Amino acid sequence: MSKIYLAPRNSSVKKLGRFWIKLENKIKSYPPGACPLTVQLSLLNLSINQTCGKCVPCRDGLPQLAALLQKILDGDADMDILNEMKKLAEFIRDSADCAIGYQAADDVLQGLETFKDEYISHIDQHLCLSDVGQKVPCIHLCPAHVDIPGYIALVGEKDYAGAIELIRKDNPLPTACAMICEHPCEERCRRRMLDDAVNIRGLKKYAVDHAAADKVPVPKASPSTGKKIAVIGGGPAGLTCAYYLALMGHSVTIYERHKKLGGMLRYGIPNYRFPKDRLDEDINAILKAGDIKVEYESLVGTTVPLHQIRDRYDAMFVSIGAQTGKTLRIDNINAGNVISAVEMLDHIGNGNIPDYTGKNVVVIGGGNVTMDAARSAVRCNAKDVRVVYRRRQDDMTALKSEIESAIMEGVEILTLLAPKAIEKDEAGNCIALWAQPQMVSSYDKGGRPSPIDAKKDPLRIPCDIILVAVGQDIVSAPFEEFGMTMEKGAFAAGLDTAACGMPGVFTSGDCATGPATAIQAIAAGKVAARNIDDYLGYNHKLNCSTSAPEPKENNRIQTGRSNITERPAYIRKHDFEAVENPLTLEEAMQEAGRCLRCDHFGCGVLKGGRDE
Repeated sequence: MSKIYLAPRNSSVKKLGRFWIKLENKIKSYPPGACPLTVQLSLLNLSINQTCGKCVPCRDGLPQLAALLQKILDGDADMDILNEMKKLAEFIRDSADCAIGYQAADDVLQGLETFKDEYISHIDQHLCLSDVGQKVPCIHLCPAHVDIPGYIALVGEKDYAGAIELIRKDNPLPTACAMICEHPCEERCRRRMLDDAVNIRGLKKYAVDHAAADKVPVPKASPSTGKKIAVIGGGPAGLTCAYYLALMGHSVTIYERHKKLGGMLRYGIPNYRFPKDRLDEDINAILKAGDIKVEYESLVGTTVPLHQIRDRYDAMFVSIGAQTGKTLRIDNINAGNVISAVEMLDHIGNGNIPDYTGKNVVVIGGGNVTMDAARSAVRCNAKDVRVVYRRRQDDMTALKSEIESAIMEGVEILTLLAPKAIEKDEAGNCIALWAQPQMVSSYDKGGRPSPIDAKKDPLRIPCDIILVAVGQDIVSAPFEEFGMTMEKGAFAAGLDTAACGMPGVFTSGDCATGPATAIQAIAAGKVAARNIDDYLGYNHKLNCSTSAPEPKENNRIQTGRSNITERPAYIRKHDFEAVENPLTLEEAMQEAGRCLRCDHFGCGVLKGGRDE
């Protein structure tokens, strides 16, 4: 019997692991706007380094494939090389022994198809396409293209009002985004190469906590143009569009169906995540921007005819959002106590908090609305709250932090269970949800493994109330009668936000894209305002009186990220008060100092490095 030895404590394999972590961080922070062919070559070289060298297709084929791709990048190839690459990649994919070879080759084949125009440009013009070029990651990935390094620097200078002013140049709802933004800006933060992404949302929250938005003066509006615009819907897209149009000198009237402005920010997001007095700070500031009037409790399309609005105004912007919840096609879905989660959150937003004392509540879904409904049910004194989701927990679209917070507050997550039927009593009320166990199968186009029925008996889940959170719809009938067309459940519009076939009518936000995030709706409203201004024959330039401070020398010392903490779950789950604790001055200053100021160093100095 041969001897077996333990690996040395400081073996090369263990030491190499540290570099693997650095490699992982580099991949996570790969800059947006990079040349797709360069990225493909990097991944191909990574696979070459992983090969064991036993099978010829992987050992010899992948380097040949990389050499062909390098010839294209060097400008030393003709169109015949694409066919050569395709044949070689197909051979490697179909004959390699293991995943390293066939997956690397398959990635090349997908790239040849996905980036076909880019390959042709490199071969014919020896250049990338015009839209390729490194961007400041956080600015580029923010849908509204807010000057993030700039306002972080202002926070670092303790100029919180200046930070608010700089944010409002591109986003008039700084408090909303400070509280509930999903912070896509952090995804490719270059600080990851050193330690971890800068807590961008946390620093924005620190700014608005120390300089209320409605106490920071808004820019002075341009002289009146005499033009009038109607904005249908006072959610984030409508408010944003109204703000910028008013600053341009146009007269804006917002038609809002509720008693207050805010849309889903007010009536879809619970107070414990976004206190409504904080929302009012943003709205108060917006209403000071210029000539903005609001018609509350206006049911446009019913009590207020759409054609009358269009005739009275020079342009119209439709941003009604996605106000209703989708339903499920299962038996007894119309049973008593089966409620739309969107409807339940709307009631809470209007101050009508339900009493679930002693009730068992089941929430169906896996998104942020699901978590909002489940955590709200806990605060409505439910006995038990369970979330039923047909995929894995890893596949949930809800923020990981929201899922973790829900679990901490006592919500049970039941995964791989597809709702099949609702059991009801003699009075017609639900008493149980029947769900079919699932197993994961092949991946779908969205990159998640599809669930299929498992050969297991259905599970009976007793409940008194079922909240359905499987998506949102728009109330489109009045607008379709007006002449607006629908495509895949949303209003049809061009990239210029103009409604198809409706001169002077524009639309964006959830009603044009489907349910999205608040920052995406804000970005859509900003684009619509610019397009409406252009339609009316203007080209206003809005100036910001604040600019970013000159950058200091980068702090490259590895430093842990300061995260926002929450009140203890055993306390917060009994009320609707804000759950997040504020950052301390020391935490905020340290976090602001971690920013590498990519807007001035590295790609930021290149032409086009800063998104406008």
